[in-house]
Amino acid sequence: MNQVKMFLVKYAEIGTKGKNRYVFEEQLCKRLRLRLKPLGEFSVRRDFGRIYVEALSDYDYDEALSRMTKIFGISGLCPVTVSEDLKYDSIKKAVLDHFENWYDEFNFSFKVRTRRNNKAFPINSMQMDMELGHELLVAHEAEGLHVDVHAPSVMLDVEIRDRAYIYSKIIPGPGGLPVGTNGKALSLLSGGIDSPVATYMIGKRGVEMSGVYYNSPPYTSLRALEKVEKLGTIVSQYSGPMKLFVVNFTDIQLAIYDNCPHDELTIIMKRIMFKIAERIAEQEGAQSLVTGESIGQVSSQTMASLSVIDNAVDIPVFRPVIGMDKQEIVNYSEKIGTYETSIEPYEDCCTIFVDKHPVTKPNVNVIRQHEQNVFDKIDEMIEPALQTREII
Repeated sequence: MNQVKMFLVKYAEIGTKGKNRYVFEEQLCKRLRLRLKPLGEFSVRRDFGRIYVEALSDYDYDEALSRMTKIFGISGLCPVTVSEDLKYDSIKKAVLDHFENWYDEFNFSFKVRTRRNNKAFPINSMQMDMELGHELLVAHEAEGLHVDVHAPSVMLDVEIRDRAYIYSKIIPGPGGLPVGTNGKALSLLSGGIDSPVATYMIGKRGVEMSGVYYNSPPYTSLRALEKVEKLGTIVSQYSGPMKLFVVNFTDIQLAIYDNCPHDELTIIMKRIMFKIAERIAEQEGAQSLVTGESIGQVSSQTMASLSVIDNAVDIPVFRPVIGMDKQEIVNYSEKIGTYETSIEPYEDCCTIFVDKHPVTKPNVNVIRQHEQNVFDKIDEMIEPALQTREII
């Protein structure tokens, strides 16, 4: 196969945006340029409802494809063959070259679908379909190539613009909306399966993501932090560059353990985590928090518990996996490539101080009353924790 010089970028949801569509298209072009910049010289341009990526230098095809198929907003990528000019003979040559470049055997059905965007071109779409179909049959009918206009194995698209753009393969992308078109959010990242999936899902809606991780040395190891860094790196391949805020949580966690009922440890700990995350979100201009909680998965994720935890902050909290069961979340994590890292056996701070019989129906007034036992101490600890946070 010759090296592909051009890709047509397909999008789905962006096409519904009406007069604001150009904003989403421009942001998608920006994401493409940033992701491809290390690989060589590329031109990324918009052209009447189409986005084209053209390689102006040699590049690593597999790496470019891997990067582009992880950009939110892209529903598919089509490797394109471009005719030299708009003469019929040039288009015919480009069509034949395309087939011979992409297919080794020709025992399949096909259909030609021409879109004549350039109305100055003298041959109409239906005539082009027939003429180009005939040319392909002349070249390859003896090898088994045949026409099926209802359910072809290969749909050959020919777009007549300034030149003819020819493509027949669609390589799937993640879909969604380009990052940067829907504000910012801060995700509470643990080393588990759920939170990276939740981060991915909110990022897919066009939200610029950052993460916060609560580190509790010596109760959590350096390997646990490295695991979260790795998970953030995997998700950032889709969401774009992310900041990871690492907050030292040991002193706060010990104060909660020493001064609060042990069956309420997880609830009170998460409320404090949310309070700290809300402070970071305000500093970063993020409009919401994101967590990987799913109803009923563990004791702190009952409806009553989630309500009490949310009560600690004023900022909205998004839980995109809240209605999924564990296997659905696992399937999603395998799809995006985080699962193998998530199951590495390094515990986060949420699993260290857990009571055997935690409360499942907490009362917010009781929780607030017990929090008073530690608030004076914790208020003094939160500011140093924020000031000494590490940003990765």
